[in-house]
Amino acid sequence: MNCSSYKILLIVVLSLLLTNCAKRGRPTGGKKDSIAPLLVSATPNHESINFKAKKIKISFDEYIKLKDVNKQLVISPPLKNAPIITPVGTASKFINIKILDTLKENTTYSFNFGSSIVDNNEENKLEHFKYVVSTGTYIDSLKIKGTILDAFNQKTDEHISVMLYEINEQYTDSIIYKEKPMYVSSTIDTTSNFELTNLKAGNYFVLAIKQPSNNYIYNVKQDKIGFLKDTISIPEDSVVNFTLFKEILPFKLSKPLEASKGHILFGFQGKGDGLTLKLLDSTSADFNKAIAFERGKDTLNFWYTNSTKKDSLIFEVTNLNFKDTVTVKLRSSKQDSLQLSSTIKSTLELRDTFSISSNIPITNVDTSKITLIDKDSIAVKFSTEIDSYKNKIFINFKKKIKAEYNLQILPNSITDIFENTNDTLSYKFSTKTIESYGTIILSVSNVKSPTIIEIITEKGEVIETKQITTNQTLSFIHLTPRKYIFRAIYDDNNNGVWDTGNFLQKKYPEKVVYFNKEIDVTANFDYNEIFILE
Repeated sequence: MNCSSYKILLIVVLSLLLTNCAKRGRPTGGKKDSIAPLLVSATPNHESINFKAKKIKISFDEYIKLKDVNKQLVISPPLKNAPIITPVGTASKFINIKILDTLKENTTYSFNFGSSIVDNNEENKLEHFKYVVSTGTYIDSLKIKGTILDAFNQKTDEHISVMLYEINEQYTDSIIYKEKPMYVSSTIDTTSNFELTNLKAGNYFVLAIKQPSNNYIYNVKQDKIGFLKDTISIPEDSVVNFTLFKEILPFKLSKPLEASKGHILFGFQGKGDGLTLKLLDSTSADFNKAIAFERGKDTLNFWYTNSTKKDSLIFEVTNLNFKDTVTVKLRSSKQDSLQLSSTIKSTLELRDTFSISSNIPITNVDTSKITLIDKDSIAVKFSTEIDSYKNKIFINFKKKIKAEYNLQILPNSITDIFENTNDTLSYKFSTKTIESYGTIILSVSNVKSPTIIEIITEKGEVIETKQITTNQTLSFIHLTPRKYIFRAIYDDNNNGVWDTGNFLQKKYPEKVVYFNKEIDVTANFDYNEIFILE
């Protein structure tokens, strides 16, 4: 071989070597893995009978990991002690289950992992994976399914537990407060649908609860509940539907708390509509008080001024059938200072009223020290109003479209219960044109009883409420451009508010129906809609 031929051969060999080396690297790109893990085997086998094992091993065709398994895993019937699931937090081709309980005889057990099993790389979910065994000679195979809707809100909570209690000699209504059910499942992922499988024939009480603890024992303080008044018979009843609601707790007075000098908080749970306070102590001539509920909270505020120094006050507290006498120790020496603010910044919407909020009850407003003028410095006639909570002042006046206003509040215009007064306050704001808003004309039909119609935002904020008793056409004007939703509350007792249900009284909540679409309101546009009630 001459030198020239040797060089050519060397080049060819080197080229082949380099080509082979390049092929050894992992290729990039390609189709993304979208296949969920697959079950390879289980020991003992899935749907084994005469099950007596304490350890279970479930193997898959690829590395998997568990996500939120503590929340997603539902074992039916529930176990007293949760099994040990491993490995958690690391990738593995198998799942180990160590059972700590003694299982019931002749019972079908299901381990439903929900969507907690995902592959290690792309996190493709193995949806609704379930491992089933029986301690008896056969696998129970009956099932029921259905839907759970929230009784008041349009969107239903996720991960709601659905439970069956067998109707036998031991069953009473109170069992849901003390014992776990015979069967349990949960709603499927983010839907409101559920399915209970591997059931045996029989008569059952069925209910649904949404709870933070997932212990399958109903806690009226924390949980939402839905139930059927009548028992169901399996397999005759195969579809059941619920509405989920939060009960109002029985009235209970919390220990009164002194928040600051001259301010006592009376917290409570349950309905406080008839809650009243009566001070049993003697008072001085300059004694003054203000009693008002706290907006958005289950608290009654007692504000007072009294020059007579006392180390405690005694109150008689009543509410419907409740009556008690309580003593409040007085230790605070610091009194709150007056703070005033307004949510109106630069624009006052035509449907709104200008207001000023206070952290202390307002006792007097001196309108002679308040001026409201327009952009031409012409005085605008107004009046003031203190709301029932005694911590908000409304400035009422006839608003003009596309106008500018200047509100001046001089010192000592506003006085609170402690005789604190304001410093100078100044607010400049304007209104928009009619064309800046939209209007919805809503025709409501098939009205059979007192009904509350509410227009709300996507976030559930109530914009306006109207009460009707017959078919009616309603106008909702000056609506700021955004999406709106209508709902109808069937006000069965005609008290003007939605009433929830009660489990022990077997009382369902008042029915709420939502309009079948959102209305995306744009400026300078009228919408005509028809709301046909069910």
